[in-house]
Amino acid sequence: MTVEVPFRPLVVDQSDVRYAHGPDSARQPGVPVGRTVEFDWNDSIVYPGTSRKFWVHLPAQYDPSQSAALMVFQDGQWYLDPDGEVRGAIVLDNLMHRGDIPATVSVFVDPGVLEGAAEPKHRNVEYDAFDDRYATFLLTEIIPQVTERYSITKDSNGWGICGGSSGGNCAFTAAWLRSDKFRRVICCLSSFVQMPDGNPYPELIRSVPRKPLRIFHAGRTPGPALERARTELARQQPARRRCPGRNRL
Repeated sequence: MTVEVPFRPLVVDQSDVRYAHGPDSARQPGVPVGRTVEFDWNDSIVYPGTSRKFWVHLPAQYDPSQSAALMVFQDGQWYLDPDGEVRGAIVLDNLMHRGDIPATVSVFVDPGVLEGAAEPKHRNVEYDAFDDRYATFLLTEIIPQVTERYSITKDSNGWGICGGSSGGNCAFTAAWLRSDKFRRVICCLSSFVQMPDGNPYPELIRSVPRKPLRIFHAGRTPGPALERARTELARQQPARRRCPGRNRL
């Protein structure tokens, strides 16, 4: 049954609003818990001098004799924290147990820290740039450490990447520039307007041949400028395929 409600514009400032977590964000009875392994990475060639942690989540459904899908998350600790807002490993365990997504090995990557620098956090340098450095970093430094230990599909349609805010820019850019590797993209509140040389996508998207991407962009932006930018981006890509269902890679 469909219920109609009167139109009511949302206020711009929703800082006092907190959305309740759904059932997929909590451990459910009978759902097997995956295993999470922590790694350090201090030898980056793409981002020399940086150090960071990343985590690999192996689901209970993982079978070394079969190739698993791959999902990469930016701001890894924030997305992985079982008491945080996303609780990525818990959600993934629930989705895989229910059969909503295939067996997926997930990689949660923290932004780099540049010790001794005036601004040690390297997040915006990595995430907001419009170049292939971060994709190269993942493909040549982080993901090889995963594929040498675990069985991962070589089918790029089974590779996804996710991020929020600047991490959403990062996920979109990595997939845009390396769609031969990343085909599934989740962007939450991507802050395209703060890219250092300006947001290239409204003009770029309509000027190049269609890319084989499935993109899900979610979230209400925190201000009218970002809202206009997101609306323009959506308007410029009416022919793009969007993810038809939630929770699917």
